[in-house]
Amino acid sequence: MYYNGCFYWAESQENKMTKEKVFGKLFEAAEIAKFTPEEQAGYEASLKYYRDLKNVIDTAVAEGESKGRLEGKIEGKIEGISKSLRRGKLTIEEIAEDFEVTIEFVLQIKLQQGL
Repeated sequence: MYYNGCFYWAESQENKMTKEKVFGKLFEAAEIAKFTPEEQAGYEASLKYYRDLKNVIDTAVAEGESKGRLEGKIEGKIEGISKSLRRGKLTIEEIAEDFEVTIEFVLQIKLQQGL
C-alpha cells in the first residue's frame, strides 16, 4: 500500500492467522523433538487415543446425519401418500407407483390414518 510518499506492507487478517498457525505448529514440533523417548511414547499414545476418539465421534455424527436424512425422506413420502389418499383421485396402485413404495405400504398408511 502506498501512503504519504511511502510504501507500507498491509498484512491481511487471514495472512496473520495462517502465519500464527504455521508458527504454532513449528513451535509444537520443536517442543516434541525435545521429548525423552518415554515422553515421546506417551505423547504418541495420547495422540492415537485422541485420533481414535475423534474418528468414533465423526463416524457417529455422519451416521446420525444419514439416519436423519432417511427418516426425513420417509416422513415426506408418508405425508405425500396421505395427501394423495385424502384427495381420492388416484388408486392405491397409482399412489404406490408415484411414491415408489409397495401397495402394502400405502394400505398400511391408509389404515393408520383412518382414511
